[in-house]
Amino acid sequence: MTALLVALGAAVGAPLRYLAGHHLDRAVPWGTFAVNVAGSFLLGAFTASALSGAALALLGTGFCGALTTYSAFAVRAVELGGLRSLGYAGGTIVLALAACAAGFVLVAGQP
Repeated sequence: MTALLVALGAAVGAPLRYLAGHHLDRAVPWGTFAVNVAGSFLLGAFTASALSGAALALLGTGFCGALTTYSAFAVRAVELGGLRSLGYAGGTIVLALAACAAGFVLVAGQP
């Protein structure tokens, strides 16, 4: 049952990731950036809400796992090259971590 929930979540997250990348990735891969930061925020919020195992499988592992993308992030960073690559990679990592923390704090109510 858990694997089915993961697959159902991924069936929603993966197309959203594709659409964001398809429509927003240009000279700077804003779509890939956006899904990684948004997915990190959501995963932080889902974690703080202490979801059941089934809900976390659906929303955390399935949806957020398919929405976010390390592989596309790595490829896009390499494609940018030079200092743009470092800026994109560093900015994505810092903002994704900050978004995760913000989602967690927003739901948990702890500073």
